[in-house]
Amino acid sequence: MLINTVTDSALAWQETALCAQAGPEFFFPAPGSSTREAKQLCNACEGREACLEYALDNDERFGVWGGLSEKERERLRRVERKQA
Repeated sequence: MLINTVTDSALAWQETALCAQAGPEFFFPAPGSSTREAKQLCNACEGREACLEYALDNDERFGVWGGLSEKERERLRRVERKQA
């Protein structure tokens, strides 16, 4: 049960995340569609940092997570690798 407790607390940000109030198509737009509105919602969300950390830790490759698009997260990963 300890694993579930750790997982539950690590994902607690999802319970109050603003994205839970919007449909998935908002954060996973069709190729070439704007991500601006999703990013604006993310930037107003208290769980933004935890969401971004989750996406980076779990190698999420699609959609807007923590206010960053796929390309932006990939750039962030490259910068972090260079600094390590």
